[in-house]
Amino acid sequence: MNIQKIVDSLRQKHPLQMIGAELDAVDPSVEVKPDSVAGICRTLKDDPQFCFDTLHCISAVDYCEPDEKKAAKVDWQPHIEVLYHISSIRHRHRIVIRVRLPRWKDGIEGRLPELPSVSGVWRTADWHEREVYDLSGVEFIGHPDLRRILCADDWLGHPLRKDYTQPHEYHGINTR
Repeated sequence: MNIQKIVDSLRQKHPLQMIGAELDAVDPSVEVKPDSVAGICRTLKDDPQFCFDTLHCISAVDYCEPDEKKAAKVDWQPHIEVLYHISSIRHRHRIVIRVRLPRWKDGIEGRLPELPSVSGVWRTADWHEREVYDLSGVEFIGHPDLRRILCADDWLGHPLRKDYTQPHEYHGINTR
């Protein structure tokens, strides 16, 4: 099944949850509403016509320009984009699921944005979601054990956020 047929079929199954698609990119992608990501991923995995049995990675990109002069020139509002790279071994096709989130939940700085966990769809999501939580500050609702995986449990902030500032010291140890 080619990528256009995959997107058309997915749009028929989830018409209100699909936001858009970029099919001419190196990695073709579809953008979906945040609250529907787990259901759409379940469809992509379980439906025999799709059979997306492999989750390669989940990553997050912080679209934030901390420099005020540069920020005035960008044509987007600050947000976080979470990407799910998936493929089907059986059908030999792949796609990226994209989800756009506000940088902060309810616009309140410090409150992490939330997204439903897909760890019930692909077991490997358990570790990928923990990494995104730790480094980019996205909470995955329904995750069985959401905690830091690379930074210490008491580490402040999320190092892959554009506005992150590294502390000068951590427990009396110089970090610079």
